[in-house]
Amino acid sequence: MIDWLRRDALEPVIELGDRTLPIEITRHRRARRLTLRLAADGSAVRITLPHWARSAEATAFAHARRDWLAAQLAKIPPKRDPAGEGRLLYRGRELAVDWRGDAPRSPRLDGGRLTLGGPHDTLARRLQRWLEQESLRLFAEDAADYCARRQLAPAPVRLSRARKRWGSCSSEGVLRLNWRLVQAPDAIRRSVVAHEVAHLVHFDHSPAFHALLARLYEGDIAQANRWLSAHGRELYAAFD
Repeated sequence: MIDWLRRDALEPVIELGDRTLPIEITRHRRARRLTLRLAADGSAVRITLPHWARSAEATAFAHARRDWLAAQLAKIPPKRDPAGEGRLLYRGRELAVDWRGDAPRSPRLDGGRLTLGGPHDTLARRLQRWLEQESLRLFAEDAADYCARRQLAPAPVRLSRARKRWGSCSSEGVLRLNWRLVQAPDAIRRSVVAHEVAHLVHFDHSPAFHALLARLYEGDIAQANRWLSAHGRELYAAFD
């Protein structure tokens, strides 16, 4: 019998270098095997297991793959504090955050500087709210642009806070897009919007879908996908 199957009573935590992470176990009725992943922000190890498997097996499974988990954790960028650092990532560039006690509460963007006032202890929350508002505005403009190219009615856009998906298109034609994409360069954000608009016509990833996406998107979709694979985790470094 495999060694990790014999270990029945391991604690549901794991030490990876100088960090101790909880092991979060979820049972899924359709799961046929154990699956292991690291939370996008590196805060936990997550395991999905079949209904017949024991929790002790899942915990041992994580410990047996400690080296792989440590390597994945090392790839996650360190957390950032835009309010404390005075720097905010926006559309692929860094803005200087100019907080002043006597400035208006509403943020004002002037070139590479974002000026705002209000209580400093709520600054981080208000910076995130501003980014979310900007993302919704930009997503709506992008979606309207791509829908017009395909002679479609403008699709409604909603913000997503998903940890693993950049966008989705519902069967009702509603586009849900991850607000964190507002931190990425414009070409990257627009590639995701174009992808979801293409799903309004082809609700799959068929050759017809990819052909339409290539016509809609003005850039190199493969290059945009590579950017997201290489830098997507950096978009989660700031804000919870």
